[in-house]
Amino acid sequence: MESQLSILLPVAAVWLAAGVVADGLPRLRNTRMLRRRTGWLLVLALTGVALTAAVLGGGLLSGGTAPVDRAAAGLTVAAGPALVATVCSVRRIRRLWAGAGAFASAPATPAPHGLRAAAAHPLVGLPLQVTALATVPALIAAAGTDLGADPGVTGPAITVGALAVIAIGVRHALRHNRLAERAQPAVAGSTRAAGALHV
Repeated sequence: MESQLSILLPVAAVWLAAGVVADGLPRLRNTRMLRRRTGWLLVLALTGVALTAAVLGGGLLSGGTAPVDRAAAGLTVAAGPALVATVCSVRRIRRLWAGAGAFASAPATPAPHGLRAAAAHPLVGLPLQVTALATVPALIAAAGTDLGADPGVTGPAITVGALAVIAIGVRHALRHNRLAERAQPAVAGSTRAAGALHV
């Protein structure tokens, strides 16, 4: 039991750290800090993907009831979000890191709203945070509590998890929209005002 928990704890810790770093990216107002934190996030996301793949692959290769088998069985819920993080989040994080690097010659430059809006995109932080959330049932099971054994607990736990994912997604979407609106040039308003003056 302890060895299963020792396998799962680093995986959950890396995904949790990635979710926390991703959540703070849009608040950064300096391009140097944005590039540095985006670099950390890229390393954390790739580490989380590698650890998850290693545990799942170890479970497939090992035949029996070894700790890695039980850990892999617990991580099957996190496999989907981890795959989305691999396909969507890592690519966006890499582009964001490169975009912030364009300001390397002027590191004290305030981060543009466009970069902050890209950092707030739901596909940057949401898959990382959902993956971190999906590791919680595996940790609880490894600690000795089986949520699936009691139907009275399983239903509410799934409902709470689904509501948490929806709340996280809505929060990311609202923040992204707010920053994207600030990044838009005020051309439409000025054109309308100019047209009104000509009339």
